[in-house]
Amino acid sequence: MFDMFSMMGKIKEVQAKMKEAQDNLQFITVTAESGAGMVKAKANGLRKVISLDIDASLLNQDDKEMLSDLIVAAVNKALDEASDKARDEMKRNTEGLLPNIPGLDLSSLGL
Repeated sequence: MFDMFSMMGKIKEVQAKMKEAQDNLQFITVTAESGAGMVKAKANGLRKVISLDIDASLLNQDDKEMLSDLIVAAVNKALDEASDKARDEMKRNTEGLLPNIPGLDLSSLGL
């Protein structure tokens, strides 16, 4: 038989674990590069760019469009990787806390 009190306890446990995992996202960092390492972007698990490194040789060129493209590519790659790592962290911290219920979609909770 379905135990509502047990389920409520599990939900509270999941909420606590999710809060803990979300608090730790700021400490997850990834670095991605483009242009064979000439542009590097570092982002955290909160999907915030925390640094951008541009090789000096690119600053001497007149091709602003290429530099812009390389920056966008590096930043987007860093943000994608940060998002993947953050999702993995959230899953790892909440794994096994709730039963697998068909039709239960936890994607809106960041899992």
